[in-house]
Formats: sequence, C-alpha cells, structure tokens
Amino acid sequence: MADLDPSQVAETADDVDMGGEDEEAGDLGEEGADAEVAELEETQTTAVNPRTIFLDYLRSPIAQLAIGSGDEATTISAHRAILEQSPYFVDKLAALPANRTKLEFPEESLDAFGCFLQYQYTGEYFPRRLPNVPDGLEPDPSLPAVDDTGAQLLKHARVYTLAEKLGLPELKTLAHSKIHRINSTAVGEIAYARYVYANTATDDVTIRKPVAAFWATRSHVLRHEAEGEFKAMCLDFPQFGFDVLSLVLDQREKRAREREEDGTPGGGKGRKRMRPSVNI
Repeated sequence: MADLDPSQVAETADDVDMGGEDEEAGDLGEEGADAEVAELEETQTTAVNPRTIFLDYLRSPIAQLAIGSGDEATTISAHRAILEQSPYFVDKLAALPANRTKLEFPEESLDAFGCFLQYQYTGEYFPRRLPNVPDGLEPDPSLPAVDDTGAQLLKHARVYTLAEKLGLPELKTLAHSKIHRINSTAVGEIAYARYVYANTATDDVTIRKPVAAFWATRSHVLRHEAEGEFKAMCLDFPQFGFDVLSLVLDQREKRAREREEDGTPGGGKGRKRMRPSVNI
C-alpha cells in the first residue's frame, strides 16, 4: 500500500505489479512515507527520552486490561505510568473505584494493544522499520512476502485506530508509515479499504485519501482481480465509491484543461484546440 497524491492520479496503470508499486505510484508513495517518517523522527527528537524515566515507570502501580470478549478475552498487565502517557488512560484510570484495577476493552484487538504497549515501553513495535532499508520492515518468517488477505495491512490499521482513540499521534504516524511498506494483492487492499472506511472518521484524510487515490489509480486493472469484493465495497461504503470516482473525474478534467491549453493560439506546442470527446 503506497500513499498517492490524488492530484497526480496516474493516467494509466497497465503494468501494475501487485507485488510492488508501479514507478510513478512508488515515487509518490515514497514521498508520502518519507514525510511521515521525518515528522515522526522530529517529534521523537524533541520528546522526553522515555529511558531517562524508565525506573519511574517501573515503580508505578500495575493496572490490568481485559482485551476481547468471550473465549477470546485475555487479561494483560501494564504499569500505570506507561498507560498514563495516553490522555485516554489518564481519564479512565482516574475514574476507577479504589477497589478496582482492571479496565475492559471487549471490542479491541489484542494484537493492537500488544503493539501499543510494546511501543510505550520501547519506542517501536514489531515489525520495526529498518534504518538501512528505507522502504522495508523487519522480516517475519511466519508471514508471506505478499499480503494476499490484508492481514498485514490490517495489523497496522488497527494500531492506527487504537492510537487515535488513545490520543497518541506519534504512534498513529508510525503505524501509518508501516502501511506503505506492505506489498499486497487486490483482495488484501480491499480488506484494508473496508476496515479504513468502517473504522475511521469521514474527515480523516490522512488515511482515507491515500486509500481512495490508490484505487482511483488502479481500479480499472485491480477490480478484475477482486471484482466481487470491489463491487461489494462500493455498495457497502458509498463514500468510498464517490471518493474514487471524484479523483478519477478530477484527473480527467485536469488532462482536458491541459490539452486545451496546449492548443490555444500562441501556445508553446501550436496544436489545434482539441474538441471535447467522449474519449477524454
């Protein structure tokens, strides 16, 4: 999954390789990911180094977190000082009665919470970004090289939405930057798009706009690889279909204007003004 600038939706995408990105889309995705990483590193540089107060964290009381429900319910523990780096937990823990130490999260993902706590204790979560491989993540032998189900994309998307809930913008940025580094198939991308449109705010352009731009660029090719899933996505989430269509139409209008400008008297290329055509 690569972030794309919707104003630069590619005119064609005939040579898309689902194991990676086409050249133009790859460049755009790298720019977006690099900007996010730079922002994250700048934030981390100016923030207090958690290792300088690590003992204070360890001296704080333990709180219990019940994640999931039914047979999937799991209780994990964490130091309150670590949790209270989140404004959400500051309020939740303060509201606990004196005889209680457990908070319940029946709808949340255990894996996302594990990533959140790993990040709080260490400043990263698995798979980590590799500094010597700008576009790479730490390899996981248990996972396929290409995400054909969306599981790897959804892992980071769930961390992103949890970070939004907990008020942790740095963790949101980190999770979003990792999404760019996942090679996926059309089916995996639809699963990811479905989660994003079901679990993020309509004005969250940080994560929604790249999803729409990705499909606006490639839908005429990729929908044939997952046509049923693509159709269901458009029907279940009309906003997704509208966002994709808007980007496609915006780009067609842009190309039409450019062609007209090229054909105006005195224009640099001196071509005749092009007449409107259904093929534009």
